Amino acid sequence: MQVIRQTEEELARCHQRGLIHGACHTYVGQEAIAVGVCAHLTARDSVFSTHRGHGHALAKGMPPRELIAELFGRATGCSRGRGGSMHLFSPEIGMMGTSGIVGPCILQACGGGYSSKLLKNGTVGVAFFGDGAVNNGAFHEGLNMASIWKLPALFVCENNQFATEVPFAYASGTPDVGRRAANYGMPGFEVDGNDVFEIYRVAGAAVARARAGGGPTLIECKTYRTRAHAEGMSDFTYRTREDVARWKERCPIRRLAERHAELSSRFAEIEAEVAELVRQAKEFAEASAGPEPALATAHVYAEPRRVVEPARTTAARERTFVAATVEALDHAMAHDPTIFVMGEGIGARGGNFTTTQGLYAKYGAERVCDTPICERGFVGLACGAAMTGTRPVIDFMFIDFINDSFGEIVNQIAKMQYMSSGRLKMPVLLRGCGGAGHSAATHHSGMYHSIYAHVPGLRVALPSNPFDAKGLMAHSLRCDDPVLFLEHRELMQTKGPVPEEHYEIPFGRARVVRPGTDVTVVALSLMVQHALRAAETLASEGVSVEVVDPRTVSPLDTESILQSVAKTGRLLIVDEAFGPCGFASEIAARVADAGFNDLDAPIKRLHGAFAPTPYAPALEKAVVPDVAQIVRAVRDLTEE
Repeated sequence: MQVIRQTEEELARCHQRGLIHGACHTYVGQEAIAVGVCAHLTARDSVFSTHRGHGHALAKGMPPRELIAELFGRATGCSRGRGGSMHLFSPEIGMMGTSGIVGPCILQACGGGYSSKLLKNGTVGVAFFGDGAVNNGAFHEGLNMASIWKLPALFVCENNQFATEVPFAYASGTPDVGRRAANYGMPGFEVDGNDVFEIYRVAGAAVARARAGGGPTLIECKTYRTRAHAEGMSDFTYRTREDVARWKERCPIRRLAERHAELSSRFAEIEAEVAELVRQAKEFAEASAGPEPALATAHVYAEPRRVVEPARTTAARERTFVAATVEALDHAMAHDPTIFVMGEGIGARGGNFTTTQGLYAKYGAERVCDTPICERGFVGLACGAAMTGTRPVIDFMFIDFINDSFGEIVNQIAKMQYMSSGRLKMPVLLRGCGGAGHSAATHHSGMYHSIYAHVPGLRVALPSNPFDAKGLMAHSLRCDDPVLFLEHRELMQTKGPVPEEHYEIPFGRARVVRPGTDVTVVALSLMVQHALRAAETLASEGVSVEVVDPRTVSPLDTESILQSVAKTGRLLIVDEAFGPCGFASEIAARVADAGFNDLDAPIKRLHGAFAPTPYAPALEKAVVPDVAQIVRAVRDLTEE
């Protein structure tokens, strides 16, 4: 507790001196909680924390010099200067990260617990969060998942009375947190958050219970932060000086000393010892160099695996698109016991589109796991699981559904490798379907690959045929980056030649599906098939169309597109998704920049209407490109 207190007080002084460039959220007043819980944890146990995470990091074993250096923005900091106060990573000691977003740590602790359950390594996932998080959907989704799967997880609510500056008494219809555990069928406790021995006792029983397979526990620690929400912020517009003074009288360190007055000399020795430790830590941090600017974009992605795409043959047996992906998934699961699949109805039923057919009987409920309807929850769980040694496959059915978990994907999954300077990998495969064609209307017809391809850290793949579907799926399942694997609903039952043996198709390699000399058509997913049919029609008119399928949008194989345009001089990009700020716009910009001199006509784009997908067949047809529209667009382009 002295290490935390004195480090935080030094950081507050350093903030006043301008040595800390951004926010500084101190843990002063709450030291008993981190210490009482983390005393039961080993380096193999995983802690997932919140923006006020300095105390958790120090209690988990982080040296003060690494914490102070991080807030100074130095290369010797725990996150190598990438995180500051709110993003502390030290996976070597089981400190899996702190987050500036409220709630994700709860879901990630579920993921740590799920990894423990799958790997059978006896570890525990611990989430520390404030009272504000209990009003967030992640709290409900996380505790519910932990309960139904009896995950070895510990949920520690540090109720310091205020979510930033909003009183908990105002923000919650239930005045206490611990009693909410009963709603999830787990033990819940409400303890004095300034009594380190009481916390130690309750947390010890909870950790032991989790290790023994007894499932999760919720502990509410009622405490108070005695400094401002963040250093430099006004503190007395929402609370009084008298309230702060009263809570300072309940200081956990003072209470411990008063309880054991006979050890006062030992307490004084510890205080002096820690003061010297913190002094040296601050000097070390101040003397440390800043990170090299050249490394600012390092570790956005993992080092790609080198694979060779096999030659195609029409002699291979035929399989449907979806059956080809099942073969790849089955092969990967047989060879890698850390892979598990989660989704709604993907267990014994085999998935809404038979994407896991036969796998439940083969691998069991832990590795092919049906979920509640809580996309944010199980996507957030996948993040924590990937951080702790397993490879989650999230079957989200329709991409419209996974948009509910957008924050978990963009703010957590996509950034973990970067923020941890490559020390954490993120092998999460997010797979499901999209696209119009079945009068499914606007919540079952989306194609949002352009949005996700805009996010650094994500890979985005859209196969257009069974051969590519198997190869790209196989590669996705061995990739250390998060992958969005988007399957068009209208393609899933199409058939094509698929070799029986295992093979992979690397990301970022476009394929010339049909060679031609007059016009280049770049198309994705179902639009590739439309473009091929359009090319057949145009061939009878003497127009030679080259069809290029990028296969992945991130990374995008610009070079192959440029090579094709250099040959044909004309470019049409066909994409079912919305046009503005999209995939077609990106290709047009890249070709205009690097291939302008090869163009004999302006670049043309053909895409879906800028409108939600309607229900009636006639309306649906009107908003999605079809073969006839591609034919007309190519004709117009050849006349330019």
